[in-house]
Amino acid sequence: MTDIDTTLPRAHGAAVLSAQMRATPEDFFVEELPGFEPSGEGEHLLLTIEKRGMNTAFAAKRIAQWAGVGEVAIGYAGLKDRHAVTRQRFSVHLPKRVAPDLAALQDDAAADDSLRVIEHHWHARKLPRGALAGNRFVLVLRDPQGDRDAVEARLQQMAARGVPNYFGEQRFGRDGDNVANARAMFAGRRVRREQRSLLLSAARSELFNRVLAARVLAGSWDQPLDGEVWMLDGSRSVFGPEGFDDTLAQRLAAFDIHPSGPLWGRGELRSRAAARAVELAALADDEALALRDGLEHAGLNQERRALRLRPAELAWRWLEDGALELAFVLPAGTYATVVLSELGQIRAAAGR
Repeated sequence: MTDIDTTLPRAHGAAVLSAQMRATPEDFFVEELPGFEPSGEGEHLLLTIEKRGMNTAFAAKRIAQWAGVGEVAIGYAGLKDRHAVTRQRFSVHLPKRVAPDLAALQDDAAADDSLRVIEHHWHARKLPRGALAGNRFVLVLRDPQGDRDAVEARLQQMAARGVPNYFGEQRFGRDGDNVANARAMFAGRRVRREQRSLLLSAARSELFNRVLAARVLAGSWDQPLDGEVWMLDGSRSVFGPEGFDDTLAQRLAAFDIHPSGPLWGRGELRSRAAARAVELAALADDEALALRDGLEHAGLNQERRALRLRPAELAWRWLEDGALELAFVLPAGTYATVVLSELGQIRAAAGR
């Protein structure tokens, strides 16, 4: 895990904090919020797992070995980092409905990397990607440097207005290699099928972040432009463009709708007028044009993503040792690191 990207413009002003994150796995706690209740019957054992020092792919492999099944029989909704304590669901396809001994799957909680079962239920279907309502975070920032009043004022701004909904650095790989590799793929380099999807996502994310950065610099990331396409909060549904009126103003203020930006692909941009002009201007240089062309030839279609992200239930407290603890909930597909970046320079602990 690298330091948080600070090259993208902040919406709320200059940095007010520098600190260290992930000094220990316990300093970065993430809990998936389930998107559905177990059916109580079926051939899939639904496990809620708490793991420490272990990423999702490694845990899935462990579970497959324990169950005596191939990894294709394991489902999970989202990917979680290694340098954290995380709770998430996994499903295991067991056609004979015979579950192995759960105790054999669990580790000593004191181990550097450990796994334990919190809950287990039977369910009718394999757990698909994205089947979660969101993620709850509790993060501890060590050795904070900055004026406490300024930090708390910034947090209050973030709670009231939200933050830019950038894609986090996790999408781009170490040193942004995923975007460079996407350009090479579009130029003809052959890549593995599983890598292709990752590179397409990185290219799309790069273009979206450019548009959002332009709107942040212009102060319009959470404000309407002529020709705006609106996204409903908590969904992928969009509407517009249409004239901005008192009803839309109330919905915007209530975080029921958000301005949106393009996830690039084939087809015509839905935005019009000033919103469309900003999007095209931000994506007019040769590098952006090459990414646009590659995504269109790859067969992706134009989609939209909200420009604004509101950390729900945002709370904070200063610990006795001076560390800052933050707690908040984010919808699926958004990043805790972009919330932290609005505070300032947050460094990953050595080796994280």
